[in-house]
Amino acid sequence: MIEMILMIVIMSTAVLTVELKNLLHSVGCLSIMGICMGLLFGLLNAQFVMAFQMLVFVGATMVLFVAVVMLTERGET
Repeated sequence: MIEMILMIVIMSTAVLTVELKNLLHSVGCLSIMGICMGLLFGLLNAQFVMAFQMLVFVGATMVLFVAVVMLTERGET
């Protein structure tokens, strides 16, 4: 049951990452998706993959994305 909930959250945040207009909201959805994927790996007893997912993909990649988003010039719409 928990696996199904995590898969639904992963799929919905993946769609929201692409569809949202605000860049910071998209990055937030991407990080939520990475955390949920890590939790799903943890439920599958793959602790090394879970730790790697959390540290590298969610941690370092999200810091890089937030820095890039903050440095880009956005036109006011």
